[in-house]
Amino acid sequence: MAPTGRRRTLTLRTKLTVWMTALIVAVCAVIAVATEVAISGYLVHQLDERLTSAQKRTEQGAGGIDRDGDAGGGIVPRPYPTTGTDCGGPSFLVAGGASDGTLGARVVDGTVESAGVVQSAASCTVVPDAVAAELAGLVPGATPQTITLAGFGDYRVSAAEGRYGDVLITGLPLADVQDTQRRLAVVMALVSGIALLAGGLAVLLIVRRAVRPLERVAATAREVATLPLDRGEVDLGVRVPARDTDPRTEVGQVGAALNQMLGHVSGALSARQASETRVRQFVADASHELRTPLAAIRGYAELARREGDDPEGVAHALRRVQSESERMTSLVDDLLLLARLDSGRPLDRTEVDLTMLVIDAVSDAQVAGRDHHWRLDLPDEPVATVGDPARLHQIVANLLANARTHTPPGTTVVTGVAGDADGVRIEVRDDGPGIPAGLQPEIFHRFVRGDSSRSRTAGSTGLGLAIVAAVTAAHTGRVEVDSRPGRTVFTVHLPVSGADVAPAVPESFVPAETDRP
Repeated sequence: MAPTGRRRTLTLRTKLTVWMTALIVAVCAVIAVATEVAISGYLVHQLDERLTSAQKRTEQGAGGIDRDGDAGGGIVPRPYPTTGTDCGGPSFLVAGGASDGTLGARVVDGTVESAGVVQSAASCTVVPDAVAAELAGLVPGATPQTITLAGFGDYRVSAAEGRYGDVLITGLPLADVQDTQRRLAVVMALVSGIALLAGGLAVLLIVRRAVRPLERVAATAREVATLPLDRGEVDLGVRVPARDTDPRTEVGQVGAALNQMLGHVSGALSARQASETRVRQFVADASHELRTPLAAIRGYAELARREGDDPEGVAHALRRVQSESERMTSLVDDLLLLARLDSGRPLDRTEVDLTMLVIDAVSDAQVAGRDHHWRLDLPDEPVATVGDPARLHQIVANLLANARTHTPPGTTVVTGVAGDADGVRIEVRDDGPGIPAGLQPEIFHRFVRGDSSRSRTAGSTGLGLAIVAAVTAAHTGRVEVDSRPGRTVFTVHLPVSGADVAPAVPESFVPAETDRP
């Protein structure tokens, strides 16, 4: 069965106000009831003490009166007033000096023979037999109890045995006690109402003040929620105010946690934007790099088709097609290698003699660049590590090719390998013109060249140093460059243990790789 409607949800401010107000009401009610009960009990206790004294006076007043109202037993009857209204049987109340409003009755053999209420020192009002019949069941010596006499009100009464086998009953009116209780109830109601009103206002102000920081935190979250975080560059500079980030308070902890989360989100968005920028740049550069050889191939193929009758022209066009194809193949191989490294494919892990690897790489470079001076700086003992031999050879070969390509003839290139406390170190240094200082931070990014026109006269694809950085990172190593005019040094640091070979390129270093200009 589908719900007929959504349940209304109250705000935190409303809930706190309602619950705290309800608590104040409950406290006021408990205080009022407890005060009423305590005061009533105290007043009744005082009335019971007065009733005890009145009972003794009643017994004294009835001491010289026999069952017929005559003196007997040798006891002289006490005088009592005979003027005014005749008190009849309960005249012993007047004789005992009972106070106004005192109830008195004589019960003989379970029958109330006389009952009355003292009105003054000389008179009393007789209680009708039908009303006084309720007094017949009182037990002498029992604790005082409350009864209601029709037409006379509530009385606190007690019973005692008389000297002649009768039962004397004495009572005091509860009218004063009840009047005090009513006035007390009115006062407590007024006080509780004022306390509730004042407390409600105080709660409203306190809750509003307490919730205000949380509202500011919520406002910050809503502002962030309106930002287009799914695309483009996002300036996530919105933060919870510092006053709402006090870790000693609950709201401050929420604000601090939100700021920390926003910091992480901002970093992730910046990384995403940087990654998207690199991807776009990579695609643009790769497209540019591939478009040139493809255009050349297409042009020479068209030339060969048109000059089909000229064997020499066709042969030249085919040679150029082959050359551009090889160049494009090399570029695609480099891009595929970088893609594999970026995807975290594991490398081979075998023991590699770096000394022999460097010797072979320098030998190859010497054949390719006879106009440079190639030197070796090797230790007396072989230096070994664990890694991918082909990729480590590619590191050294690319560094040497970079030095050969971007330095003038006659430049001396020294290649060395050594072990240190952290692992092994491969170093390639030359005395060429150096790398511009502004380009050094980007030297290991992909398709970075010193020549903004992207001249290919030097045969550079802009990926050689990028591959060096990516392969080094895949071996959990690092590569550094230090260059100034007359001295350029590339240093590759590698771990010794094969366990250090990483299956993926660390995300903190996403090489947007390069060739040295």
